[in-house]
Amino acid sequence: MNIRDLSYIVAVARLGHFGKAAESCHVSQPALSSQIKKLELELGVPIFERDKRSVRITETGQKIVALAEKALAVTEDIRVTARAAQDPFSGKFRLGFIPTIAPYLVPHFVTKSREKLAKLDIHYHEDITDRLNAALMTGEVDAAILATPPEETGLDAIRLYDEPFWVIFPSRHALKLMDNIRTKDLPVDELLLLTEGHCFRDQALDVCRLDEAPRGQTIRATSLETLVNMVASDLGITLVPALSLEGGWLAARSIQSEKLKDPQAYRRIYLTFRKSDPRKELLQKLADIICEDLPASVRRL
Repeated sequence: MNIRDLSYIVAVARLGHFGKAAESCHVSQPALSSQIKKLELELGVPIFERDKRSVRITETGQKIVALAEKALAVTEDIRVTARAAQDPFSGKFRLGFIPTIAPYLVPHFVTKSREKLAKLDIHYHEDITDRLNAALMTGEVDAAILATPPEETGLDAIRLYDEPFWVIFPSRHALKLMDNIRTKDLPVDELLLLTEGHCFRDQALDVCRLDEAPRGQTIRATSLETLVNMVASDLGITLVPALSLEGGWLAARSIQSEKLKDPQAYRRIYLTFRKSDPRKELLQKLADIICEDLPASVRRL
């Protein structure tokens, strides 16, 4: 058993597919499958149940994978500690983002980060919240900008800013005639949402006080841009975070936007990292750079 073997089983458990796991680990599928088989023989228990269509993790396998994740995180912490002792502001740094933050926030700080952290080689990773939290715990990313507070006990976070929600609606919609729009004014049966797995979907439901998506919803979108295009086609209304309105990409569409007036209609953005990461000074510096040139549409914390 070695660290590579542990990374293989964690990848299969996370992705649910041997081929995708092999690709993420940069090895061939036969090599990955063979190594996992050897590990199962060494341990004397099956970690995965396999058939031609799917991969399922066994009950014992779930416990083994959880321990493997902890071992990988400790291994990464050893590497990070060694690098930090040399120069915490240099080397490779993997920063994760969720899709409803990445395209709108990165342009505000990427140039400044290159100037002020010139020796830091930042790699950007976009993914949904659950997978980024898992990647943080295994050391696959060093920090992530998320819209939910840390849920894992091994994670900590720096609060960055609060971001109000805006409603987007067709230019001829009845909402056009209203001032001071609140969530109670929204026709929730017309509300278009991101697919499950995106935290912004859950936040939109929460702010509208809905337990589930409107019945009869036929649109399954994975990006805010798709939702906005659906609104422009008069298929409904949607909510977007304030930073997504920057840059003028909505201007050419037949839509209007209004900030929701409810006090609770916002999301809080965090820079999340492992508690064991010794580079606290670097993380605070990065948080300061991220918030330095934020527009007035959000509230820095």
